[in-house]
Formats: sequence, C-alpha cells, structure tokens
Amino acid sequence: MSPPIADLSLDLDNLWAYLRTHGDAQWETFPSYLPTVVPHFLEIFDRLDLRATVFVVGQDAALEKNHAPLRQIVDAGHEIGNHSFNHEPWLQRYSREQLVDEFEQTEAALAKLTDQAIVGFRGPGFSLSADVLQLLCQRGYQFDGSTFPTFLGPMARAYYLMTSTFSSAEKEDRSEMFGSLRDGLRPLKPYWWTTPSGRVLELPVSTIPIVRAPFHFSYLCFLAQVSPRLAELYFRIALAICRLTRTSPSLLLHPLDFLGGDEVPQLSFFPGMKLTGDVKRAFSERMLAIYAKQFEVLPMGEHAVRIGTKVTNSRTF
Repeated sequence: MSPPIADLSLDLDNLWAYLRTHGDAQWETFPSYLPTVVPHFLEIFDRLDLRATVFVVGQDAALEKNHAPLRQIVDAGHEIGNHSFNHEPWLQRYSREQLVDEFEQTEAALAKLTDQAIVGFRGPGFSLSADVLQLLCQRGYQFDGSTFPTFLGPMARAYYLMTSTFSSAEKEDRSEMFGSLRDGLRPLKPYWWTTPSGRVLELPVSTIPIVRAPFHFSYLCFLAQVSPRLAELYFRIALAICRLTRTSPSLLLHPLDFLGGDEVPQLSFFPGMKLTGDVKRAFSERMLAIYAKQFEVLPMGEHAVRIGTKVTNSRTF
C-alpha cells in the first residue's frame, strides 16, 4: 500500500525580516544569513531525497547579494512560492493598491531568479484577507498556505509584544498578528476559498487534529530545549493522529530550525535559540527522516495538483 501524501514547505524569513518585525533598527541594512542557512537545509533535503516549497520574500530576491543562495534553491529542484515583498505580518491591513504593489514587486524579483510559474502564496505571520484571496485568483495562483488553525495565536502574539519595545502605533499595526481564537476553528484539511474572481485551494499549515496544537519545527525546537526525546514523541504522536484522521500534513519549516543561538545571537529572543546550530540541524534532520518514512512528501504545488479534484469543501473569507 502506498503511504499517504503530505507536503513540506519552508518560509525563508531572513535575518532582517525578524529584526524588523521585532522593532530592531538594524534591519534597515537588510542583513542576511541566506548564504549560511541555505546550504544547511539543502544538504539535509538532499540526503533525505526531499523536495519542498520555499516561500521567498521579494525584497531578498531583489537584492543581488542574495541571488547566489536563492539560485541554489532553484537549481536543487525546489518549488518557489511568494512570501510577500516587505514581509510585514499585518498584510490584512494593506489597501488593495498596496497589495497589488506587493505582488507585482515580488513576482518581478522572483522572475529574475527562476522561470518557474509562481503558483503558491503564504502571507507573513499567516496574514490573510479577502483582498489577498481575490488577487490570488486574479493573478492565477493555484494555492494559498496562509492559514494556521490553532487557538494559540493570541498567546504567541502576547509573548511577541511583551518581548518588544514597540510604540503604541507599532503595537496597533501588529495587533492582529498570528490570528485570533476564531482562526482555531478553520478547517485542518484542504478546502477551496471562493471569491468573486474565482477560487484558490487552501492548504492549511497543519496543527494536531482535535486539539489543534502546533507541530511545526520551530515549536519542536522549542520543546527540544527541554527534552529532545519529548519533542520527538510529541512529533510522532502528531503524525499518528494525522494518519488516524486521514489528515494530510502540511509541515512548515523556518531558517531558524537550522541555525542556533551561537550562530545568530541577534535573534536570541526567538523560541528555540538556546540550542546550538549543530544540535538543531541534527534534530531537524532526524524529525524530517521520520516524516519522510511515514508519508510521501511533496512540494505544496504537487500536493495541490494531486488532491485538487478531490476537494469539495469551500468557504468564503
């Protein structure tokens, strides 16, 4: 019997994007760790024979200094997705004109790196709006991966704001980051978003069915600070519940799942950064090997093609 299918994606959030979101003025020179982290995760993917969807920030694609590592991703056969241009996790507050500009700038920058058709989108910080969905349909996107059905979003936002030094206006901009309790009620399985301009397939970032707790790798690395064995057990239980409920996992990675606090001290505030880079990479590779053994792992675009005709559920935003 063939294994159930699943998908794998990586949001290529760069050092400057984290600093900017955290309110650190160092972001303005666009510091980058892409030359360091890209070879790390590409080597792991290659050893495990995995292909992923890598959501690239348009601003990074627009800067010449990032072209070499980004082309490494393309040359290795991975799918490229749109992760916005400015990586501001309050995209739902943008006007339609601002959104159009975000899409146009990102698509133009990515076109200089790859001749792939860009068919997938994920909003930074899981930000999404009716206007975004309508633009995805109008611009020919096949899938969105911006929903994160968990009830823990408000807790993550509270922690994030508590560890920052934002002004009142900046906190207001970020007041909807990571979603609301209502987002925890969204479907865990793929469904269609229906808009006046057509429909686009939603592939939610997976949380554990029933309890809707996260199991993306940043969360696993946070648990691994306490106990790697506990983190592995948690991951295995999450995958087992997905299989029992016939939920195809959509597993999310970030660059900081492959970099430690010893390598990026500027991001010591980020969960999981007490681990060293070597420990994190060994842990993430071990978890990805478990994932690849239990599922046929696809990039999100291939996952969307394989299941699109079978998905009958639809929603409006």
